[in-house]
Amino acid sequence: MYQTLKKIALSVLPKKFLFQNEVFFRSLFAFHLHGKKYECTVCGRGLKNFIAIPDGDKLCPFCGSRSRTRRLYSYLTENSLLNGKVLHFSPSRSVYRNLKKNPNIEYFSTDFEDEFLADYQYDITKIPLENNFFDLIICYHILEHIENDLKAMEELFRVLKPKGTCIIQTPFKEGEIYEDFSKKTASERLAAFGQEDHVRIYSVEGLRQRLKDSGFQTIEIKTFSPNERYGFMEETILSCRK
Repeated sequence: MYQTLKKIALSVLPKKFLFQNEVFFRSLFAFHLHGKKYECTVCGRGLKNFIAIPDGDKLCPFCGSRSRTRRLYSYLTENSLLNGKVLHFSPSRSVYRNLKKNPNIEYFSTDFEDEFLADYQYDITKIPLENNFFDLIICYHILEHIENDLKAMEELFRVLKPKGTCIIQTPFKEGEIYEDFSKKTASERLAAFGQEDHVRIYSVEGLRQRLKDSGFQTIEIKTFSPNERYGFMEETILSCRK
């Protein structure tokens, strides 16, 4: 039902209008899903159920957060990382709304291809800001889209303050990094990397080594277990320090 209503809404209403009024529309759809069994860490709502979507993830019906979005927001708040200047690449709308109104941070949201809610349009391989600028960088599911990922990592290192934190997540595989730049079409990339606009699949250790080669000195690999109440799935992030 959710997917059907989403398709109908996208076909008849402008995307910008939907984004601006998303919370209202979701509240109407999700009214019957108020409950106490589950809880969204982004919007704080109690739920009867999360919504299962085709890729296997669990969606909050009230704010639209995915598992990794809820885990990210919990990680940021539980580790007191939301202070100072924050750079956030292609933010999910649910977290964007929270961080945009957070009085403790100066929030720089960016999306190069203008597909997400964001205030800037930075090229991650050429960020137009000075060295040692950000206290926190959130780079979730970005690097697998970037052909020159080493240049992107060097830029993340350059604009991060000493003792600042850069949180990175991508899809991962076992073994070595797999990339093949001869695959240019959407169908070729879908077959090779699992998504039409991906250019590689990282391994955890492979990504860690590339980040180390780019200057990051401390790279913690954090693997989280599922949590049914919050709709968390098993996942891994890399927390990098300069």
